Amino acid sequence: MSSISNAIPLKNGLSLWCPRSTSVNQISGPSSIVSTSSRRRFTVSASSFANENREFVIVGGGNAAGYAARTFVEHGLADGRLCIVSKEAYAPYERPALTKGYLFPLDKKPARLPGFHTCVGSGGERQTPDWYKEKGIEMLYEDPMEGIDIEKQTVRTNSGKLLKYGSLIIATGCTASRFPDKIGGNLPGVHYIRDVADANSLISSLEKAKKVVVVGGGYIGMEVAAAAVGWKLDTTIIFPEDHLMTRLFTPSLAQKYEQLYQDYGVRFVKGASIKNLEAGSDGRVAGVKLENGSTIEADTVVVGIGAKPAIGPFERVGLSSAVGGIQVDGQFRTSVPGIFAIGDVAAFPLKIYNRIARVEHVDHARRSAHHCVKSLVTAHTATYDYLPYFYSRVFEYEGSQRKVWWQFFGDNVGETVEVGNFDPKVATFWIDSGKLKGVFLESGSPEEFQLLPKLARSQPSIDKAKLEKASSVEEALEIAKASLQG
Repeated sequence: MSSISNAIPLKNGLSLWCPRSTSVNQISGPSSIVSTSSRRRFTVSASSFANENREFVIVGGGNAAGYAARTFVEHGLADGRLCIVSKEAYAPYERPALTKGYLFPLDKKPARLPGFHTCVGSGGERQTPDWYKEKGIEMLYEDPMEGIDIEKQTVRTNSGKLLKYGSLIIATGCTASRFPDKIGGNLPGVHYIRDVADANSLISSLEKAKKVVVVGGGYIGMEVAAAAVGWKLDTTIIFPEDHLMTRLFTPSLAQKYEQLYQDYGVRFVKGASIKNLEAGSDGRVAGVKLENGSTIEADTVVVGIGAKPAIGPFERVGLSSAVGGIQVDGQFRTSVPGIFAIGDVAAFPLKIYNRIARVEHVDHARRSAHHCVKSLVTAHTATYDYLPYFYSRVFEYEGSQRKVWWQFFGDNVGETVEVGNFDPKVATFWIDSGKLKGVFLESGSPEEFQLLPKLARSQPSIDKAKLEKASSVEEALEIAKASLQG
């Protein structure tokens, strides 16, 4: 459930197209704050927030909102001041679990709430609904934002609740890309995964399923197919590309993973275009018809073909035409004073590579939330300096032939050097103009995984020929590590 979109080189690594937005500084204890901007100055009394006024409003109830809430708590600015507007019935949780442990069969100890509420994934205190109550954070569950009045600084929720904000943080994330209804995209038995309700619906299907078709060869496709294997189901993955995970995997690397899945009994249909999803006599999905005329039988179909940023009514805040999402600067300020955007929906300056990017990943959700709130409530002015990081874990349930866990740091540009035969591990290095730009590792040790971000951030000069001669992953990593001192 992760991806990165990027474009637009920046001059001198900066992209401050947005005017200075609101910064908030506590000036006289918890009773008042002062907000300043290049265009206006206003003071709001905390005592007035008993009605429609809120100092801080977060729109969206996903991971980014949860980590933003934690940062407000750390700075003593949550109690009675923070409101989170969410379409979900649950407090923010670690969304990656939905396509991993949550889908395990009941006899294989599946993940369940409150086990993966937000912050447990990064080693913090688990933020259950009670945590929000204890911290004095107002949670509006199942009441998504319906409209915004930028001039009046108000948001309206679906229930008609009107909230006046001092600072607004947009953390609406993404929505799943769907097949049109006219080709069967909404048939019973067709599933998309973005929230717990989606995952629960899929589990209900898997409990009765015999033949599962997964559409898409990215994260969702690989993770859902691995879970279906745990249910001992006939599983097929269909995708239009030549190999799995084309955004990251080289053909050679993909081949190794494809072989692993085939060893588990999963079938692949590559280079395929889908014409429509067919219904059976009971009205449920019964097959996937391809453009070549063939049909693959299925009683359950999971569609994982990407996601779109949930920009809703935020067009006036300023959108990125290149990567989608809402344009922000290095502190996640939009072009409108007092409004910020974080997580999947933010198009931000990717400082290390001098371009604009939008990253759909839990690590960015955590880090962007922390950076934004810290910049909002303190004198912190540093530009967000993110190092792209992606990972996946599959086949982690009991009885699996082999548990798989890979990590990637950096940028997948330039030439590649692959070391190792996947049994038990494999590494891939991306080298551009003699410098190490990105590194991928499967089944590494904790110490080896800790080396990856150091390599990717340092971008050391490295001897490609020497790497190619490495007889093992361990030797290759030692060569890369030595290059840090070069």
